[in-house]
Amino acid sequence: MSRDAAAIPRRVRTTESPAVRWLLTALALGFMVLFLVLPLAAVFVEALRGGWGAYATALRDPDALAAVRLTLLTAAFAVPLNLVFGVAAAWCIAKFDFRGKSFLTTLIDLPFSVSPVVAGLIYVLVFGAQGWLGPWLAEHNIKIIFAVPGIVLATVFVTFPFIARELIPLMQAQGSDEEQAAQVLGASGWQTFWHVTLPNIKWGLIYGVILCNARAMGEFGAVSVVSGHIRGQTNTMPLHVEVLYNEYQGQAAFAVASLLALLAIVTLAIKSVVEWRHARALRASTELPVEAPISA
Repeated sequence: MSRDAAAIPRRVRTTESPAVRWLLTALALGFMVLFLVLPLAAVFVEALRGGWGAYATALRDPDALAAVRLTLLTAAFAVPLNLVFGVAAAWCIAKFDFRGKSFLTTLIDLPFSVSPVVAGLIYVLVFGAQGWLGPWLAEHNIKIIFAVPGIVLATVFVTFPFIARELIPLMQAQGSDEEQAAQVLGASGWQTFWHVTLPNIKWGLIYGVILCNARAMGEFGAVSVVSGHIRGQTNTMPLHVEVLYNEYQGQAAFAVASLLALLAIVTLAIKSVVEWRHARALRASTELPVEAPISA
């Protein structure tokens, strides 16, 4: 054996013993069961405590149906707006160099660092009756705070980083070589985006939309400030759950909460399918075709 080979240390084994692996696995599973599975199961148990009849009655309540419609309406506005903004911001930051690029990236992360309640208060300060634009809005009979537009604006604010933050690192890693090649071949900007950029970012885009939609439907803090808690008009599903619980209507509150939980489970299932299909497409793209043997 040469001196250089003898100087190389033996590979240190990093695999833990079976006892340690079992202990870590048990701790992780125990934590998930205690803090995730049991609370989720408790929601459905309490929702069905009065039977299926009481459960259906709670969901058929006019105020509950209005809360469901408003939640879906808010998500229907917030998600497409954030989709447009997220793609534009990611394209701008990942494909171009300009002065103030780092500042724009910091602004995108602002909703992550600001409390949702503070975000709601900001909109009250700007659009409220005593706010900066309040008198002008009142003169023109435009109502934003304590109405649906304020709820949509607050939801857009707290959710707009999700799509952009999913796309920015993805587009930065891909670079701009393919877009430049398409433009050299005569493709327009829209053709380049539709046929080159979008297929490369579709999985990250879908993942960001799923996360954005989940947060939009479950947002509480910012919406609570700007909604006014008007039953049947400005209460989303999370706000309606709070109202029912404060009025000691526990079974009805858990029934609406179970509907939110079901939406979360469906969102998680869609997210898992998207991740699985993304991993499958990635494996398929990296596999090299096997050449047929040349016969003599």
